[in-house]
Amino acid sequence: MPRILSFRYIMVVLALTAMVVVPFLSGTAVAGGNTHVAEAISHAKEAVEHGELGHSDAIVTHAQVALKHAQMAQKEMSNPHLTEGVHELEEAIGHGNQGHAGVATTHAKSAVMHLAAVE
Repeated sequence: MPRILSFRYIMVVLALTAMVVVPFLSGTAVAGGNTHVAEAISHAKEAVEHGELGHSDAIVTHAQVALKHAQMAQKEMSNPHLTEGVHELEEAIGHGNQGHAGVATTHAKSAVMHLAAVE
């Protein structure tokens, strides 16, 4: 009888461990646990890369996609860094539309920083 109990104990421990570990290994443990935040970060980084090359139009394109993802994330969670990231993306888009690649890039970098801090 003790062998059966210890086998059951081991199975329960393994099952509980799997329930905790598998989500992290499957890629769901992204920024803030939210795939929209991860997508926003990815596109904001693209905006920064293009901004450093002086491509105002590409900054706007990527910042707009990042903004859409960040706004979708806002519908699912509340976080001050997410709010600030949205604001910085809006600023990047505004300046990018005016052809101010340098200023737009600065705002896009700030957006990346804030979005990466979302927990």
